[in-house]
Amino acid sequence: MIKGLYAAASAMLANLARQNEITHNLANIDTPGFRQVLTSLEDFQNAAVQTTPARLLTERPTLLGEVGLGVQAAAGRSDFTQGALETTNVPLDFAIMGDGFFRVNTPDGERYTRDGRFMRDAAGNLVTGDGYAVLDAAGAPIALPDGQVAAANDGTLTVDGQPAGQLGLAAFADPTLDLARDLALGNLFVAVNAPAATSGGVVLQGHLEMANVDTAQAMTQMVAVGRAYEAAQRMVQAADELLGRSIQSLGTW
Repeated sequence: MIKGLYAAASAMLANLARQNEITHNLANIDTPGFRQVLTSLEDFQNAAVQTTPARLLTERPTLLGEVGLGVQAAAGRSDFTQGALETTNVPLDFAIMGDGFFRVNTPDGERYTRDGRFMRDAAGNLVTGDGYAVLDAAGAPIALPDGQVAAANDGTLTVDGQPAGQLGLAAFADPTLDLARDLALGNLFVAVNAPAATSGGVVLQGHLEMANVDTAQAMTQMVAVGRAYEAAQRMVQAADELLGRSIQSLGTW
């Protein structure tokens, strides 16, 4: 009975965590380059079940198997599938078609993003919306003089026809394993393993890659998680009532 209470309570906590992740995905559905977080459940803990021998000193218990003690939310995993491309016709908006990431310099070191909403700062440097310097292929900030900016598919930049650097792109063998979400810096990732290549993908100027969140799927998951939470809540209430009746029956002996 107690095990059932713990199992139901763990299911409530796990589904609450999943609901928070799905809500986070839906909140960023209009954030360019956002990568949705995939959630799942895993076993919380298993306990061995064995017989109780009639003669404790002379007989050994027999192992019957294991029983689960509930579930827990597994660590969220970023989905790096390509998002839809949206045409903006803004010269400093860039999207990547393929597996590459833009290289960005932050106070905490180099980070990687698919969010290509860039702009010139007061010093003429190419920066992100948060003010972080966009890096070139050599890992240096990109300075853009005034003029008409054009970009080739490999990220080479020109201003009024004159060379002005090249967008630094990094590619990873397996982004799921090689990158971790930087929770402190929003829509940026930190490298767990070094990039497999210093370039990757095709750069498209005047485009943005939108979040890869499937709205219909996320809403369906939200409903399913909500129902699972309610079912676990009813199980907790039922187990609590049974436990109370058992205690009352013991008191009448």
